[in-house]
Amino acid sequence: QVQLVESGGGLVQPGGSLRLSCAASGSILRLPAMGWYRQSPGKEREWVASITSGSTNYADSVKGRFTISRDNAKNTVYLQMNSLKPEDTAVYYCYTFLNAMNYWGKGTLVTVSS
Repeated sequence: QVQLVESGGGLVQPGGSLRLSCAASGSILRLPAMGWYRQSPGKEREWVASITSGSTNYADSVKGRFTISRDNAKNTVYLQMNSLKPEDTAVYYCYTFLNAMNYWGKGTLVTVSS
């Protein structure tokens, strides 16, 4: 079983930056991949970015602005978000999977507004 805890959300002005963190219970080296989804009010949850031991992938809407990274020693995955736009406003969820089970954090709210 895996517990995921997100942090780092908040209110930021358009053009600003935030860094989200996702701390996992146990070693993340055992996890095939980790990543982020987001859900805006009235919309379905959408995939944002993912990372494996050897690659990263991004949704077109965030490519070039967001960077996903991992610190294996801290069992933590990060999402650096730059050049934020109002449409990035959402609850951001960390996710992973292990042994055919999906795991989600409770989410952290990011609000981009002036």
